[in-house]
Order: sequence, then C-alpha cells, then structure tokens
Amino acid sequence: MLQADEPTLAEIRHPKGVGFPPVADHQLAKYVARRSSQPLEIDGKLSEESWLQAEASNPFVDLVSGKPTLYETTIKVLWDDQYLYVGYEVEEPNVKAKFLNRDDLIWQDNDVELFLAFDHSYYEFEINAHGTIYEGLFVWQNEYKKKGFNQVPEINMEDPDVRHQPFNGVGYPNHPRGKRWAFLDWDFPGLKSAVHVKGTLNDDSDQDAGWTVELAIPWSGMKTLSLGDDRPIPPVEGDQWRMDFSRFNQYLAPSPARDSGGWALNHHGIWDSHIPEVFAKIVFSADESNR
Repeated sequence: MLQADEPTLAEIRHPKGVGFPPVADHQLAKYVARRSSQPLEIDGKLSEESWLQAEASNPFVDLVSGKPTLYETTIKVLWDDQYLYVGYEVEEPNVKAKFLNRDDLIWQDNDVELFLAFDHSYYEFEINAHGTIYEGLFVWQNEYKKKGFNQVPEINMEDPDVRHQPFNGVGYPNHPRGKRWAFLDWDFPGLKSAVHVKGTLNDDSDQDAGWTVELAIPWSGMKTLSLGDDRPIPPVEGDQWRMDFSRFNQYLAPSPARDSGGWALNHHGIWDSHIPEVFAKIVFSADESNR
C-alpha cells in the first residue's frame, strides 16, 4: 500500500512542469561506435572478438529520473560497410516473455528497444526474450509530403492497404514538431536479430543470469528513413547520429525506489521514448574495436 507521501506510478512517470527539451544536452549519453574487425554471426551471443573488445556503455538509468536501476543493462555498438550492429547485455534473474507473434504488443512484456532518428523520421524496434520483434516507422506529419515520404509505396497513405495512424507521443503530447504519422506494418528491410537467454526462459524454479540481444541493421535499408536527410550512409569518421536504447519491465523495484518501469541509456525526464531530441549521441569511429 502507498504511504501518504508516496507518488503514484502515474505521478512518477509524468512529473509536472516538464519543458522542452525535457533533458539538457549535457545530460545526454555519448558512445563511440567503432568498426568491427570481423564479420559477425547474428546469434545473440555477442561472443566474437569484436564484441569482446568493444567498450560497454554506462549502465542504463531510470527513464524518468535518471537514477540507478534494480538490474544492470548495457549496450555496445559496432559497424562495418554493410551493417550497424547493436548488442544488449541484460541482467535478469528470472527471464520471462509471453508474446510470440511478430508485431505483438512487445512493450507489454519485458523487452529492450532501439530508436534510430533521422532528420524527418525515426524507427522503433522492440524485442523480447523469445526473440519476437515489433517495428514501426514514424514520420513527422509536416514533413511527410514535403520530403517525399508519400512517394514510397509501402507508406503511401492514399493506398487503402497501407495501415497508418496519427501519433502524438506517449507522455509528452505537445512536441514542438507536432504529430507524427505511424506506420506500424513497416519492416526494416534486411534487418537481422537474435536473442540468447543465459538461463531458462519462463522457469521460476531457478535463477538466470539474464539475456543478450544482437542486431544487424543494414545501411541499405535506410533509404526510406533517410528521405530529405543528406548524411552519408554508411557514416564517416566523426559523424554523430542520435539513437535511443531502452528497456521496459513488467515489474518495479521495491520502495523506496521510484522505479518508472522503464530504463534507458540516458533519462528522458518523462515517460516517453519518442523524443529524438533526448536520444543518446552515437559517434562513429573508423578505428577497429580490438586495437
């Protein structure tokens, strides 16, 4: 039972007086992604030498407050001429997942997520410990026609078979850029993903170490996302991209922790993963990870 002075979960997730941006620039995480020295097999295990030599990020913090979390989560990012690679290391003493069908409501499981931001759109990826994935493409409404997104067949809203809906954020509904169009049937072309559970999935009788996630995101699949954006793809030395790395849980750390149920590489100041201005800064280096 809540004590009289304890905030509700809704109050924790949506603090009052949040401005824009909700997190100052100097509070955003920064990570240097180095080139992989070898081809990577996408099996979820993060066992190749390039992964072992890559530096792990700082541990995730609470999405809203920025405070330490109950269990540790870190990421690593690598790249080569074909792919952007992302690996997650997830501490979890009792690994659970229930959703099995692609584009199920994965955020209602324990999951990890990736957001990849371009100038006029962004991509959302979610995965649970079964390896079930959910994807979506979001385009700012005032950029949709201006930047030519309406000329892409799979997101042409004049086609009655193209499922789309207006989207106005989660906990931050008054973004200065306005609303987005959400295309929730859009799949990232050529994306590879895998999960490895270090324990036994959905078994309460033992204690697990956790699970790992491995993603290979082809540069060639970014043509739609990058419309109206003149950045080089693949990136070049010193380029900085904005990405968000997060984890959502169906449990909360016990009181007195004010756990929002969402953790991320840097906090967002409010319960919303759809604010590109507070995504982490990923700087690309041409140095190989094992040098």
